[in-house]
Amino acid sequence: MTQRLRRGLLCAGLLGLSILRAAADPAAPPGEPVSFAALRGFAGDDHLAALTAFQASCVAIAADAPALRSAQPTPPALKAVCRAALALAPPVSPESARRFFETHFEPRRLEPAFFTGYYEPVVEGSLAPLPGFRTPLLARPADLVSGEPGQPLPGLDPALSAGRRLPDGTLAPVPDRAAIEAGALGANAPPLVYVRDPAEAFFIHVQGSARVRLPDGSTRRLVYAGRNGQPYTSIGRVLVDELGIPPAEMGMAQLKDWIRAHGQGPGEAGSLLMQRNRSYIFFGFDETLPPSAGPIGGAGISLTALRSLAIDRLIWPYGLPFFLDVALPWRADALEPFQRVMIGQDTGTAIVGPARGDIFFGTGAEAARLAGPIRHKGTLFVLWPKSED
Repeated sequence: MTQRLRRGLLCAGLLGLSILRAAADPAAPPGEPVSFAALRGFAGDDHLAALTAFQASCVAIAADAPALRSAQPTPPALKAVCRAALALAPPVSPESARRFFETHFEPRRLEPAFFTGYYEPVVEGSLAPLPGFRTPLLARPADLVSGEPGQPLPGLDPALSAGRRLPDGTLAPVPDRAAIEAGALGANAPPLVYVRDPAEAFFIHVQGSARVRLPDGSTRRLVYAGRNGQPYTSIGRVLVDELGIPPAEMGMAQLKDWIRAHGQGPGEAGSLLMQRNRSYIFFGFDETLPPSAGPIGGAGISLTALRSLAIDRLIWPYGLPFFLDVALPWRADALEPFQRVMIGQDTGTAIVGPARGDIFFGTGAEAARLAGPIRHKGTLFVLWPKSED
């Protein structure tokens, strides 16, 4: 996220990275090998918290649990490390957790790196259309077929990652955002819940999940259930390129304000801007997660604030640890070092390239405030699992 689309998706491309996306090769992992001593701040990390997040991925890997959004296959060496992680006898000390990472992984430098942030929104909504709640979030269409990473769907443009299964068994493109908003899917994608306005819905699409507070005081959790497979466009980038707005002034909050100020009705500038992003997200309700748990990410497991990282699923398998070394305003407005192990547990359409990461900040307004401005260059290390030998 999430689609995680989460999630930091608006600002993808601002760095101008053009890195070839290729399948990860366990025999020749990307990056330059370095020692753990070369990782600034590694010694001061909370290794036990990192190990706990890693073990959550390992439970899914050991069970061969299906991912919410498929990624590169788990390499055998990572499966072996997961078995070792799950076999650790509690309690595990912080020192033992650090030794675990140093024993089982090799850091490999990936740069230049670019980081964004995302979060789980908490919004007001209704299960039925009411005054003030008229914009629907839609369920997954019954005929939606999602593609696998790097495998074009038969009969469709390779740029499309999903299609509609027709009665004769062939595939057709799913309508784009503008057509879906005009009702192109009809009863095939029924509304799940209604939110304040199209801008609210759009940013829930971007984050890939949400908690919706209903008029009776209860809360429902929305999770990613699929997308229309149309190409993603960063509308933040559109404003930067076409209106000359400085990238530093085009965070999520500013972009939402711009859309609302310029109108969200048919043909108005705010609506037309959102429709430049042809990608559209479908949702489902999750009734299993406790309130304290984070949303479900692309790997199919609950995300952990500031430990879960969205990565490019066409390059990386889920469950890989990464080490981030970057200066961010991650606790307040001032820049400070953000140096910690994070686990690849999510993905997003705009998270492209081996040195691209989207940091999950948590749930609610404070997480949104902190995640929105994150568009920073830094250094990323993948902790590649050592072979069983």
